[in-house]
Amino acid sequence: MKIIDMHSHFVPENWPDLADRFGTPRNWPWMRHEGGGKAMIMVGEEEFRPIDERCWSGPAKLEDMDRDGVDIQIMSATPVLFGYTRPAEQALDCAKLFNDAARDICAADPARLKSLCQVPLQDIDKSCAEVSRAMKDGHVGVQIGNHVGEKNLDDAGIVTFLHHCADIGAPVLVHPWDMMARERMPKYMLAWLVGMPAETQLSILSLIMSGAFERLPKSLTLCFAHGGGSFPYLLGRVDNAWTHRDIVRKDCPNLPSSYVDRFFVDSAVFNQAALSLLVATMGEDRVMLGSDYPFPLGEQRVGALVRGHDGLSAPAKAKIMGGNAARFFGL
Repeated sequence: MKIIDMHSHFVPENWPDLADRFGTPRNWPWMRHEGGGKAMIMVGEEEFRPIDERCWSGPAKLEDMDRDGVDIQIMSATPVLFGYTRPAEQALDCAKLFNDAARDICAADPARLKSLCQVPLQDIDKSCAEVSRAMKDGHVGVQIGNHVGEKNLDDAGIVTFLHHCADIGAPVLVHPWDMMARERMPKYMLAWLVGMPAETQLSILSLIMSGAFERLPKSLTLCFAHGGGSFPYLLGRVDNAWTHRDIVRKDCPNLPSSYVDRFFVDSAVFNQAALSLLVATMGEDRVMLGSDYPFPLGEQRVGALVRGHDGLSAPAKAKIMGGNAARFFGL
């Protein structure tokens, strides 16, 4: 059985000064290296996140994979690199830059290290062109944010992009990036602990309640990070509202819970009871091992939650640990 971690991250060791590259104010992400394999992601003059060489070193990633018994790691950029608020040409330039950097990291062992590309999602034509280029270049799918400005995933342009991904066979990972109500959550990483799960539920429900899934082909392979956020726990509330309020079901022809066969989620929920609920909600064929490696909010020993789960059968564990991801990505 292959063990596949389908949700991990990378940050290049270095990249060009984007402010100089584009002649813009110095509010771009950059790396402040601190020695000893440690660094700080900066955004302008603000510290964003401390990281270490496991973000950019293929050999360091492989060492941890060997430690945890992971056969394949599928990495995607940390979302601070998306550039969705920038002019589309600049965001496209960044996407190409970071997509190529991901392939360089994977070169340490292309059989075990795989990558998802990013796209300038604020421009659908450019996004379609870049995902097509990146897939030909060796990426196994694409990671997108859960919204662009005021546009949720049911936006007509984003639906067009998802349709294109289905047409070219590009699996899609949806990852939250710019959490709601940050001004009310300035401390304790509450934006990550409260806003991020809510953002993911919003993105799932935007596809279900708008009827977008009715317009998208069933060939679309779509996954939501972090166990679907708050979606699994609150799905009963959504079904109840759909049943009793016509304004809820206005654009959604079927019970919301009937759409769980249209997407996947990862296993990054960090608790056996939560994983039990997730598998009960989604089914054992729709959950894939995802660790959020190598960040502190990720699983520190990849796969430990699934391996040690008391209530999952051996066949279910095999699916979650690798079988489902192999099918999802065509590996």
